[in-house]
Amino acid sequence: MSVAPRSVGRRERNKQDKLDRIVAAASELFAEHGVDEVTTQQIADKADIGTGTLFLYAKTKGELLLLVQNAKYAVALEQGLADAETVPGVLDAVLAIVRPIVVCNRIQIDNGRTYLREMVFGDPEEPRHSAALAIVAQAEEAIAAVLRRDERVTAGDAATLAHIVSAVMFLSLATSVNIALSVEELVQDIRGQIEVLLPR
Repeated sequence: MSVAPRSVGRRERNKQDKLDRIVAAASELFAEHGVDEVTTQQIADKADIGTGTLFLYAKTKGELLLLVQNAKYAVALEQGLADAETVPGVLDAVLAIVRPIVVCNRIQIDNGRTYLREMVFGDPEEPRHSAALAIVAQAEEAIAAVLRRDERVTAGDAATLAHIVSAVMFLSLATSVNIALSVEELVQDIRGQIEVLLPR
């Protein structure tokens, strides 16, 4: 006897509908005004829910930003992985992974910097922070795989180098002195730092 798949109940549909409205409202308001200029009340009003309901889905504005941005960073990473597969050189393939993440982060610079701060200093047990850290781990695994194309790089060294590349990228994106840099200037800056790490 086969069991028919259980359809999603009304309660689950309502929860998903509210979450979708929250994400859409926060995404639009953050993109238009920046995360620091938006209140949770504005997000709740735009999503047509109460603030109490909003806090059931995300306890802070930082968690809301993570909720919105995690999906965008995951898409950027997927693009980078696909791009890296077609690039033969190790350094250029690493940068193929890095570039879409840089682009994603620079769409709204203040939001990008706040996202990185929330990711680094937030509670790693909180699901949104955990999801952001998982994206970082996936990026580092992908970078390590590219670095292992060079036979001189051991698996252990590749993992360590990938962690350093990740730190270089995030610090370059977060630091105040780089706010005025274009995507291309940032990528070239990151390239120069990574280049000195690789075997010659």
